[in-house]
Amino acid sequence: MPLTDADLGKILVEQSYVSEEELKSATELGAQRSVPLKTILSDMGLITEELFESALAEYYKLPFADLQQSQPTPALVELLPEEVARTFSCVVLKQDENGVTVATSDPSNAQLEEAVRLNLGKEKAILPSQPQPGGKPGTAQPPTQKFMGRVQLVYAPRKAIEGFFVHYRKPLATRFQAIITRQRKVAPEIIVEIFNDAIELRASDIHFEPQEQYVLVRFRVDGVMHEAGRIPREYYEGVVNRIKIEGNMQIDEHFAAQDGAIRYRTPQGNPMDIRVSIVPIVDGEKIVCRLLSEYVRTLTLADLGFNDTYREVLEKAAHKPFGMILTTGPTGSGKSTTLYALMKIRNKPDVNISTIEDPVEYKVPGINHIQVNADTGLTFSTGLRALVRQDPNIILVGEIRDGETASIAVNAALTGHLLFSTLHANDAGTAVPRLLDMGVEPFLLASTLEVVIGQRLVRRICPQCRFSYSVPYAEALKLFAGAEHYVQKGETLRLYRGKGCDACNDTGYKGRMGIYELMNITPEIEQLIIKRATSTDLNRQAQKQGMRFMFDDGFDKVRGGVTTIEELLRVAAPPDLIFTNDKQDD
Repeated sequence: MPLTDADLGKILVEQSYVSEEELKSATELGAQRSVPLKTILSDMGLITEELFESALAEYYKLPFADLQQSQPTPALVELLPEEVARTFSCVVLKQDENGVTVATSDPSNAQLEEAVRLNLGKEKAILPSQPQPGGKPGTAQPPTQKFMGRVQLVYAPRKAIEGFFVHYRKPLATRFQAIITRQRKVAPEIIVEIFNDAIELRASDIHFEPQEQYVLVRFRVDGVMHEAGRIPREYYEGVVNRIKIEGNMQIDEHFAAQDGAIRYRTPQGNPMDIRVSIVPIVDGEKIVCRLLSEYVRTLTLADLGFNDTYREVLEKAAHKPFGMILTTGPTGSGKSTTLYALMKIRNKPDVNISTIEDPVEYKVPGINHIQVNADTGLTFSTGLRALVRQDPNIILVGEIRDGETASIAVNAALTGHLLFSTLHANDAGTAVPRLLDMGVEPFLLASTLEVVIGQRLVRRICPQCRFSYSVPYAEALKLFAGAEHYVQKGETLRLYRGKGCDACNDTGYKGRMGIYELMNITPEIEQLIIKRATSTDLNRQAQKQGMRFMFDDGFDKVRGGVTTIEELLRVAAPPDLIFTNDKQDD
């Protein structure tokens, strides 16, 4: 039985992780926002995910198992049937001649050990409450059919355990064929299988791409597209209609673009928002589904990859009473997620936060979300104009797309509001010329802009198959232009990559994180903005004042074994400005 918030609070207080006063304050805030206690405690900076899990392990008086360091192999995972593993949130971690070690996030379940003994090594699940072969309902199996060795329990977080359930998934094409062969409700079953697969593989997007003979299904995992399977054309119309119905779209419209949203429940019972876009193409209707993970709501700046220095700058800017904070980068670079992490810092009962987005990415308790609707005339500019009259402290504009929105945003920041927004620009320095080109007055922009964030996303090396290798100095210089500025003379550079394993689908990568640059708007940069300086001049001045470029931040993460040099070079280029000696001219 999962622990309630009251149980968790009692555990944390008894083990001195939080005080009674802190728990009371967090409980009241959680009740106001209808947010779990764990999320509130994290938002308040009172406890981290690691400390929380350690506290639970101490409470259960079990060793804590770090499944990133000691990973169960596919063979070990499959020792228990999938139904048992999911029901009891457990996985076999080790097996020897004496018995097995089982990692679980629910050690209080009285039937757990019995379920392990009944099912170890079996293909079909036998739950303890079911009638057992050779016995009456509710009784155990004969000892000869039951594992009689030692069963040692250790504690592991539920998320870590569920990450290994991917080993139970059969190839997608195999499941398609089984569904089609059974001639059951083909469309709903295929959609469920595809959605569940995408969730299991941590995909951000699902693409249904009609071809002449079949429909190609592809997943975007960690920013890279992968083929997931193929649907026969004769079943695709049912799939399209089903998705249109679920997404509240018109099923009789085949020649116009449509947008919709689906509220989907994962196999673990968690709700997930899926954003749907359908456009007509030559061979049919192409569907793209964006999976909006609930966990993004709880991400902090540290989770996103901001170092201590960057976090300090951003937290200071986020607590200012007015001004403008911008994130820049291409589509899919994590700009909105960064803004949500910033908003979370200020999301308190005494602060009024409103957003206008297209579409609303994540619904956060305590924040007022407005969805852009062109059919009713609710655009970014009209919505922002209305929001200013809604007595907000903080406004988030999903994107500054035109001069009118930019002008209203700047004026809102001038009149006592803190404004967050995104802008499509290559880097932090390019954001200023873009806004000036939109018609924003230079002196107004200089007065309102506080921080500009440039960002990209890089794939993380899979921690389960990561290995290191050495690159001699002479070879390191050939990696990219200007490598001599990043590698000391004579140094042997240590780099990392993933071999590829089941946990990362043989890609060598698992998950993503950001690489960043922060342009803090100082008086010197304000003067450059007023003079309509170029992005090169702005970057040069920012560099003199200590700004590090995205590539610099990324190379730190390459050295730290977080990502690969190939991945960094895929998304970012070394800045030319590092080759200047401007600092000597000051």
